[in-house]
Amino acid sequence: MTSLTDLASPPAAPAPRSDRGPAISFEAVSKHFPAADGSLLEALRGVTFDVPCGNIVAILGPSGSGKSTLLNMAAGLIFPDGGRILVMGKRTDAAVDWGRVGYMFQDDRLLPWRLAIDNVALALEAGSMPAAERSRRARAALDLVELGGFGRSYPHQLSGGMRSRVALARSLVGEPEILLMDEPFSRLDAQTRASMHRELIRIHAARRLSILFVTHDVEEAVVLADRIVMMSARPGRVRRSIDVSLPQPRLGTEGAAALTAELRASLEAEPAQEVPP
Repeated sequence: MTSLTDLASPPAAPAPRSDRGPAISFEAVSKHFPAADGSLLEALRGVTFDVPCGNIVAILGPSGSGKSTLLNMAAGLIFPDGGRILVMGKRTDAAVDWGRVGYMFQDDRLLPWRLAIDNVALALEAGSMPAAERSRRARAALDLVELGGFGRSYPHQLSGGMRSRVALARSLVGEPEILLMDEPFSRLDAQTRASMHRELIRIHAARRLSILFVTHDVEEAVVLADRIVMMSARPGRVRRSIDVSLPQPRLGTEGAAALTAELRASLEAEPAQEVPP
C-alpha cells in the first residue's frame, strides 16, 4: 500500500509574491465562546499554521473543531483570545487591506430580485467606484467563471452549479489576492461539485490566488489543496499538516484515491468528542 509519505511531499515553488511571506499566518491562536450554562467553551487551542502565497490550503476536521472559526478570524469578523492572525503581514485587528480579501460562503446568498450581473456587482457597491466600472468588472468576473451569457438571468433561472459560479464571481469581482471559502460546494451534487473543483483549479492557475477553504470532505481537500491542515476534535488543534505534491488533475487518480483513503482512516481514528483541558 502506498504510504502517506510517498504521496505527500513538499510542493514545488508555488507562487509569485512568496518573498512577501505567507498570505495568512495563524500563530498560537486560541478562542473561547460563551456556553448556554454561562461557562466558556474552548473552541481552539494553540493553532499555528501558514497559508503560503499562491497556495490552496484546506482546513479539514470533524464538526466542532473550529474550522469556520479560523476562517472567520482570517476575515477579521472575530478575533482570537490568544495568539494572533496576520493577513498579508498585518494583524487582523490592525490595518489590513480587506479589499484584497474575498469571501465565499456556504450558501450562495444571491438576492432573488437582482440579475446575476447585479448580484456580482453588489460586492463593489460599498465603495465609490463608478457604476460603469462596477458593471465592467462584474461582466469580466462572469466571463472568468464562464457565465458571460447569463448576466441577465435571475437566480431562480439558474441551476445550483450556475448559482455557485455567480457566487464565486462575486467573491472574485474585487480582484482579491486572498480568497476565503467556507464549504462553498457542500450543497451541490457530486457531478456539479466536481465541475466546480475543476473551475476553481483553473481560476487559481490563472490568478495565482492564495486560497484558504474549510471542508469536511476528505476527497475535496485532496483534489484541491496544496496543503491540508487536519484539525482535532474540540478544542481544535492542528493534528498534522500535509503538503500535497500530486499533479493536477487529481480526481479519479490512483494517488488521490490512496491519499484520500489514508486521511479518512486517520480522521476516523480521532476521537469525535472534545478532550479535557
